[in-house]
Amino acid sequence: MIEHRPFETLGRIERDWLTTGLHFRFGEIGPPEHAPVGALYVWNDDEFAPHSGFGMHPHRNVEIVTYVCSGAITHEDDFGNRSRLDAGDVQVMSAGTGVFHSERNEEPVPTRLFQIWLTPRRRDGEPRWATRQFPREQEEAQLLPLASGDAADVRDGALEINADARLLHAAMLAGQTLEYALPAGGQAYLVAATGRLDVASVRLAARDGAAIMGEDRVSVSAIDRTSVFLLELLSEFPQSE
Repeated sequence: MIEHRPFETLGRIERDWLTTGLHFRFGEIGPPEHAPVGALYVWNDDEFAPHSGFGMHPHRNVEIVTYVCSGAITHEDDFGNRSRLDAGDVQVMSAGTGVFHSERNEEPVPTRLFQIWLTPRRRDGEPRWATRQFPREQEEAQLLPLASGDAADVRDGALEINADARLLHAAMLAGQTLEYALPAGGQAYLVAATGRLDVASVRLAARDGAAIMGEDRVSVSAIDRTSVFLLELLSEFPQSE
């Protein structure tokens, strides 16, 4: 089953400085049918106005993956980490026993980013933070892992997360197609960050999402030049030692 979640149907949060499309229902915001998929329960498409953002605030027992689509964001936390993330950068934060952090757009232009929340496989772990930029020119029509709870992906350079999930990305040119096999019992959530694409027989516009359940494999065809994100979810992945 492929459940299409068009961008215009997503729950929305609008403030003077923030516009958010929520791929998953959050509290009372969003359609009830936009339910979690496996460990994934938040995928927000955020737009920050210049010189704005979230001040210091707490999290506990959540895995947070951030991908900067355009602009830049500045992260700071109470463990002494501070970093400016540019477009194409990926950040992971394991909140574990608790962390305070801020995410702000200190730039003179708007910033757009994805923020993804996952239920951890182990609770009350030691908080961790890491970031990395991945070379997008090497990703044409091939899904490559950015953040993962699979030990093999981490050994190959993906950022480690404490969750049974893998975040993959592919840049595709118009007319290209990729096939991806889903393990038995696996689920996935796919987002077209830019451009149009077909997921099997379902047409996605830019910023649309699709929940994929009960499928052995997924076929993705680019109508335009596009950027594709696929979060694969399983009941259990091999863990890093």
